[in-house]
Amino acid sequence: MATIAIIGDVGGCLEQLAAAVAALDDPDTMVIQVGDLVDRGPDSAGVLAYVAGRPPRRWIQLAGNHDAQYFGAEPFWPERLGVAEAAVLRDWWLRDRLRVAAAVRTADGEELLVTHAGLTAGAWRELGEPVTAATAAALLNTRPEPLLWRADGPLWAEAATRLYPSWLEAGPPMPFSQVHGHSTIVDYGLRAWRCRERIQQRSTVDWQARHTVTRTAAARFVAVDPRHGHHGAPSWAPLILRDATLLDG
Repeated sequence: MATIAIIGDVGGCLEQLAAAVAALDDPDTMVIQVGDLVDRGPDSAGVLAYVAGRPPRRWIQLAGNHDAQYFGAEPFWPERLGVAEAAVLRDWWLRDRLRVAAAVRTADGEELLVTHAGLTAGAWRELGEPVTAATAAALLNTRPEPLLWRADGPLWAEAATRLYPSWLEAGPPMPFSQVHGHSTIVDYGLRAWRCRERIQQRSTVDWQARHTVTRTAAARFVAVDPRHGHHGAPSWAPLILRDATLLDG
């Protein structure tokens, strides 16, 4: 068992990433970063260099849709990375330094699937309806195509309009909990909801840490994208799981 810190989208904000890691109180903490290392913020190149210097045995790097523009997805962000930075992301993808998913068991036995954008009910069915987070992560890490590049795939699904409704409105009971970045059901700056009332009624918000928790019948979603924007969020925190176990996946 170990302390596991799940860090939300970075988006080129090196100062915020480095400060969050420096604040971890256990030097042996395992970090899972949910992707979107680049774009928006002031120093995407610095973020990539920082992550490259982290020990791989204590840092699990997931892929986000912004990262994926450089190794599989159609480009959509107008400000392109430099040639050297784009090559870093392609190399990490080819060498499996970038994963699609990870799985964690908490101290109280809850299984969490960690991806960039979350696993919709439709994508779960397409994977063969895995019953554990570890199995789902293992299947996602085979990089199933074309699922990865679709709007409801684990790099792209929007929480309020695709991910949560797919389980809450028409889907089966979600077999495990999920942690994701990419999008959120609130506007942190305005302290306002950005989702349907049914989702809001099932949700709580930590405005300081910039996390939301949305409960389904038997599991929950935890959203950890801090929405740094161009300059970094004024306050935010990683999701800290103490006495947790990283599962094979």
